[in-house]
Amino acid sequence: MTLSPHISQTFEPTRQAGLARLAAFLPRTAAHYARERNHDLGPDRRDNVSLLSPYVRHRLVTEEEIVHAVLSRFKLSSAEKFVQEVCWRTYWKGWLERRPTVWSDYLAAVAARRAELTANRGLAKAYEQAIAGQTGIDAFDAWAAELVETGYLHNHARMWFASIWVFTLKLPWELGADFFYRHLLDGDPASNTLSWRWVCGLQTLGKTYLARADNIAKYTGGRFTPRGLAEDAPALPSEGHPPAMALPPAASTSDMPEAVLVLTEDDLHPESLPLGGTAIKAVVALDPAGLYPDHAAAVVRFKQAALADALGRARAHFKCDGAIVSATGEEAAEAVLKAKLRNAATAYMPVGPQQAAFAPMRAALQSNGVEVTVVRRAWDSAFWPHASRGFFQLKEKIPKVLDSLSRTPALL
Repeated sequence: MTLSPHISQTFEPTRQAGLARLAAFLPRTAAHYARERNHDLGPDRRDNVSLLSPYVRHRLVTEEEIVHAVLSRFKLSSAEKFVQEVCWRTYWKGWLERRPTVWSDYLAAVAARRAELTANRGLAKAYEQAIAGQTGIDAFDAWAAELVETGYLHNHARMWFASIWVFTLKLPWELGADFFYRHLLDGDPASNTLSWRWVCGLQTLGKTYLARADNIAKYTGGRFTPRGLAEDAPALPSEGHPPAMALPPAASTSDMPEAVLVLTEDDLHPESLPLGGTAIKAVVALDPAGLYPDHAAAVVRFKQAALADALGRARAHFKCDGAIVSATGEEAAEAVLKAKLRNAATAYMPVGPQQAAFAPMRAALQSNGVEVTVVRRAWDSAFWPHASRGFFQLKEKIPKVLDSLSRTPALL
């Protein structure tokens, strides 16, 4: 899959592009966003949403930067809806971080469902029609095509799409979540997987989302008039949630005079990492391509270009050399060992492919006498403890948490 020049420019994978998008949308983050955010008027009419999600996903632009910019212009009460949407992504990550088996169970289910496609011709045909946008449901088919072409869908369209996938087309939700995950530029294990679970009644247990033709017509400006949609949305069977794990304490680099910085796709703003006084002598950037063998080519290219952009900034900021190596295999550990330093530092990697791939690399480094310190941003440390239950528990804490972060000079 290749993106059109227009779409490629829309999501230029650089921090500069993300900051420019934030600046352009900033005046619309208060009343305009609250009023217009649910409308999906088509891929060429996106001025009602920020389109920042691919940048936030990879932390080319961080959550705290966005919220700080908004609150420098508006009161929290005026921009509450927009700030809450930023915090939803934080909430999803914190929730999954405390229940990592939900991700591993999902991966196992995707593999099982893919095997079913081989054995069940009827299911395979329905699935292929769905991802090709050939179901005959006008809205759904348009969104399937838009996702594949652009790597993006409006959030409301994602909910409608997932609901139709599960309750009208009767397709396994895991395959739908996998379709999104492989094509979204902003796709991540937490937001994507848990949002699909929410639509199915697996996240907020028993609560589902039903796509209705009149609602779709209203919020798409009459672009679509879908027919034959399900009239009810019974929750899928669930065994409940695993208990929330405690978060590990945040690590510190205070006793590290110098280190190699390991840069990953999960946090591409190395200039603002909480590294204290540690001198970064070299940067090793982990190319994520090998972690996503089934993803759309455009998604992998976005990740690689974003990583290269971050590496360039890191080299300039820390005034050191840096190189890109594969995130898989022995090459990554060897690149760190080549620096001949006793310490390495990296940003916290949430549950997902990079976290899993980093575990053997960390073990290899430690077996060769290199201590690896994983630093966690204060934003995550402040919000994730409130992600033990539903979002509204965290929502109530937003003003207090933001106030505490505002008193930390390095953040807000």
